Amino acid sequence: MAERMGAFEGEPGSTREAIMQATYDALAEHGYADLTIQRIGDEFEKSKSLLYHHYDSKDDLLIDFLSFMLEQMAEDIPFEEQPDAYQQLVFAFDHVFENLLTPDRLDFIGAMTELRAQAAHDGSFREQFTANETFIRSRIVEIIQDGIEEKTFCEVDPQRVADTLLTILDGAFVRYTTIEDVDIDVVHEELNEYIRLRLLADGYDAAD
Repeated sequence: MAERMGAFEGEPGSTREAIMQATYDALAEHGYADLTIQRIGDEFEKSKSLLYHHYDSKDDLLIDFLSFMLEQMAEDIPFEEQPDAYQQLVFAFDHVFENLLTPDRLDFIGAMTELRAQAAHDGSFREQFTANETFIRSRIVEIIQDGIEEKTFCEVDPQRVADTLLTILDGAFVRYTTIEDVDIDVVHEELNEYIRLRLLADGYDAAD
């Protein structure tokens, strides 16, 4: 079994959480193409009939899984503990690179890349991925706006910078899961350098 992300560790507190945990394990093991309700059921300790009671199809379950992941991300990344907008932004991307884009989670991240590819021709997946990215983008925009107000960041267009940061991040996920010999640490370092050079106001010491 692939190492689980934080949201899927420990004992689930509800039937939905148990289904989401089973879905995570099955995705990591089989990928999207070979995933079936039966294989999710094999990872599910309760009655498999519950899966069919709650979900009409594999894709219906996976769309809820994407929604669940967004809910967990919103709860699990403690932005507010960071002292200013720069530290919040760096902390958020550090979390992604250090906890998701890692060799022990490559199978699951690869499955998520497969899953995202479905959005190219499936409206339901496109709608859910759009909702997830809209939330993430709005959070990045909010942090940048806060940084401008507190004089941590210089005057920029928060929407444009957020789009650029997400494009770099999306590219990191695709390249890490689809080609060999990607030095993801270099990508992480360069993204942080972009944040430093593009956003930091004069006089801010990023080493503090």
